[in-house]
Parts: sequence; structure tokens; C-alpha cells
Amino acid sequence: MGRRHLVNDKTFRIALNTLAAARELKKCVEFFHSMNACGYEYSLETMNKVVETLCANSLVEAKFVVAKLKEWIKPSGVTYMYLIKGFCDVGDLVEASKVWNLMVDEGFRPDIDAVEKMMETFFKINRYDEALKLFQMMRTKRMDDLSLSTYRLVIEWMCKRGNIAQAYMVFEEMREREIQADNLTLASLIYGLLARGRVREAYRIAEGIEKPDINVYHGLIKGLLKLRRASEATQVFREMIKRGCEPTMHTYILLLQGHLGKRGRKGTNPLVNFETIFVGGLVKAGKSLEASKYVERSLRSGFEVPRFDYNNFLHYYSNEEGVVMFEEVAMKLREVGSVDLADIFERYGQRMATRERRRNRAVEP
Repeated sequence: MGRRHLVNDKTFRIALNTLAAARELKKCVEFFHSMNACGYEYSLETMNKVVETLCANSLVEAKFVVAKLKEWIKPSGVTYMYLIKGFCDVGDLVEASKVWNLMVDEGFRPDIDAVEKMMETFFKINRYDEALKLFQMMRTKRMDDLSLSTYRLVIEWMCKRGNIAQAYMVFEEMREREIQADNLTLASLIYGLLARGRVREAYRIAEGIEKPDINVYHGLIKGLLKLRRASEATQVFREMIKRGCEPTMHTYILLLQGHLGKRGRKGTNPLVNFETIFVGGLVKAGKSLEASKYVERSLRSGFEVPRFDYNNFLHYYSNEEGVVMFEEVAMKLREVGSVDLADIFERYGQRMATRERRRNRAVEP
């Protein structure tokens, strides 16, 4: 292929990805040399594309390739940025920090994407103070580089930790710099306020949003469920549908967990007994093994009832058969006064019916 000049950047990506996955790192380097001998000169642009592909697939062996080719291809700030992202994605902050320091030593200024990736990884592994130190460094030395994405990241994690006062200070700084907050940022603030019991303030922010989207409604629902106000969260669910915002699978799972608990519960009435509905549904869906395991573990003394997989259950019934089942369940729930749960199941059934009919129309000749 090389001699016939049939090689392009995509060839490099595919070949190097395959070799790196097989741990043939020396052959990865030899591939560049072989292509150079065939008339394809060493190219920084090509190497960056290869590094991007490898790191996107968690193949951080890309660092070895870059180091071995350094004599012929001098890495750029973009090369180091991809490596930092790759190491952060696999949770190796030690190597990410080494690449960061190497980049700085060679005179490159860390790209804002690399900074945000490092901060996000620090937050995820609970090294909160180090993430804030990095943010503070950016505020002190490179304030102009801070954009909405950076502020959104910091506000989101501050709200998750319940540091609402700090989140508000960062939010005000963002507004002073005339950076317009998006719905995702506002949703984080709403959730943070609700989690701290500041319901009125949360609703005030939500009501001030001109075009609320799924992120805003999820912020409200998650916050209300954290306060054990499942009925109020269901009212938000009704409101979002009324305003034309279609719930996602995540919305239904949130609400079901809020009403029934992550491990499920036995209903007060035999008609809406949790295990009767869900275990019976699993059997009807042909998932007898899963149903048997659930029942066996819940009956054996000394064992904790396993966490129920709402996602799989809803997936099993994402068809016309499920529509009938959800209608029956909704009707039984209404009979015993569980109107909120009835609305959730009924709406999900209607959504699946519409999707199944669209799918059937698409395959009809």
C-alpha cells in the first residue's frame, strides 16, 4: 500500500490502533519509519491524529510512540493535550501530571481543554481541593481563558458537594464577566439548592428560565426526590410533558426509584405489590432466570434484597406488549390511590407504543 501511495491518515489511525491494542508498540513506531521510507514524510499532524485516536480508545500506550518518535517528530501542545486527556480517562493522574509537567518544561501552555479534564478527574476521584487549586491558578494567571464550560464544571461539582455559597460566588463572577449561564449550569444550581432544602430559591431560578430543557427538569426532580418529595417531583414530570419536553429513560428511572426505592418495596395492597408487578413482568418477558434469582435472594434469610434494575425492566417492555402491561398496572395503581405511579407507567407505555409503531412503519414495504 505504501509503495502504491494508497495510504492516508485513516490508514495510520486504523493500523496504529490495531497494533497498540495488541501491545505491539515497537511495530507502531516502525510503521511511521516504514511509511517515511515509502515517501510519506514524518508529519506532526498525522501523529496527532493517531495519538487522538489511541487516547480516545484508552490506549495510553500512545505516550511510548510519541517518546520514540521525538527525534523525528517534535510533539506540540496538542499532542500533550491528547495524552493528558487519555491518562485522565483511564484514571492515571500520576502519568497525566508527568505529561503536564513535561509540556510546561518544553514551553507549552496547557490548553483549556486539558485544564478542564484535569479538574474534572480531580473532582471525580474526590480530590476536591486540588481541583479548586487548579481553578484558582487559572483565575489568577489566565482569567481570560476561563469560559462557560470551566465555570459550569466547577459550579456542578460545588453543588454536588453542597457548597452552595461557593457555587453562588463563582456564578456571580461568571455573570460579572458577562458570560451567559446555560441551562446545564442553572440545573446544577437548582439541584444544589434543593439538596440543601432551599426550595423557594430553587423554584425562583427555574421560573426565571425562559426555555427550560430536560436538564432543568432533571435538576428539579433529583433535588425533590432527595428531599423525599416524590409526589412533587411527579408534578414536575407532568409539567415538563405539558410544556413539550419529552422525558428520557433516565427520567422514568429517577421517578420509579423515588417512589419505590432503589431496591423496590412491597406495596400495601396486593394489587400493586412491587414484587408481583416486576417479577411477574420479568416472567412474562421471558426472563425467568432473572426473576428466580430475585425471588430466591429476597426469600433467603440474612440476605439483602438486591438492587432492582429498573433500566433492564423498562427495556424488556419497550414494545406493544409492554403498552398493554403498563396500562393494566396504571389501572390497578389508580384503584388503590397511587395516582403518581399510575401516571408514570401510563406515560411510559404511551411513549413505547408510539416508538414501536414508528419502527413498524419504517420496516413496512
